[in-house]
Amino acid sequence: MDFIISIFSHLDSVIAIILVLGGLIFIHELGHFLAFRSLGVGIVTFSIGMGPKIWGVKKGKTTYQIAAFPFGGYVAAVGEYSKDVEEIGFTQEEAVSNRPAWQRMYFAFAGPFANLLTAWAIYTLLAFTSGMNILLPQVGALLPDSPAMSAGLQEKDLIVAIDGKTVSSWNEVPDIVNNSGGKTMKFTIERNNENMDVLIDPQKMPRLNIFGEEEIAWLIGIQPMGTIRTEELGFAASLKQGVTQSWDMIVLTLTGLKKMVTGSVSADSVGGPLLIGEMIAKQAENGIVSLLLLTALISVNLGLLNLLPIPILDGGLIFFCLVEMIIRRPVPEKLQERLMQLGALLLIALMIFATFNDIMRWFR
Repeated sequence: MDFIISIFSHLDSVIAIILVLGGLIFIHELGHFLAFRSLGVGIVTFSIGMGPKIWGVKKGKTTYQIAAFPFGGYVAAVGEYSKDVEEIGFTQEEAVSNRPAWQRMYFAFAGPFANLLTAWAIYTLLAFTSGMNILLPQVGALLPDSPAMSAGLQEKDLIVAIDGKTVSSWNEVPDIVNNSGGKTMKFTIERNNENMDVLIDPQKMPRLNIFGEEEIAWLIGIQPMGTIRTEELGFAASLKQGVTQSWDMIVLTLTGLKKMVTGSVSADSVGGPLLIGEMIAKQAENGIVSLLLLTALISVNLGLLNLLPIPILDGGLIFFCLVEMIIRRPVPEKLQERLMQLGALLLIALMIFATFNDIMRWFR
């Protein structure tokens, strides 16, 4: 309960949560809106927020409104939720239900794509304004009786090369060592402004991966010092770095989903809206850069989760369109309705489970 009390005692945390979650959902719905508009589909309502309307204006045939609850939003296209078309002032050509499958698939994909594009834009902006932080391959703590300690490696040694291959960042070190197969490796290190070579025999040892799983790998028993080098990037390099970081987050998210499905990662790690709110509040206290990095990560997750082939999600609609394109006829409406009801129940159950996990974390 401390988290709830803390959140509402800090107005800036509440604002950050509303801006991040509300903003990302708005961007998602804006993607759908722009896709509908680009091919001439009529829009009945574009709502920021859910629930009762607290303000609205009608422009042309579309009502733009702000609803009471900021966590959500929707775009109601003609023929999407109701068969009324001409009765509400639109033409049959403007109805989404009369569009071919490939166009409906494009409309569904536009929302998740907007979220992935947002993550790329954030990573690009941060790379351009703050540069790229590179963790240097400098030795920090050494494990007792480890190969590195036995070979004479010392704290603050800077690893310059391994087996003649230049090393510029810490992330390269564990990959090179793990791929060694246990053979003796020559580490070229810089100590007191002088280079020297050290021979080290890697050993198989347990380690925890990013998902908290224990795995066996070839290691030498060192940890990073934590020294960072900031490298300034031009605009073109920032665009490329944005793509790289976005792709890394996509792979990380998909790998995490796969591990949850297969059971290699505990279901207890699933977090819900309370955990997300807590994370946003904490990162808001750490500054705008930390908050933007978390926003990009949430945006990637929101985009990918909506692409899952679960009826009621965008991915489910895309799946129906793909089936229609293959069998050359629409999936029966009754079957779609039943599958969407099943999908809704699944999402509700998942939300309840995730919220239960959030609550249980307070008592651990």
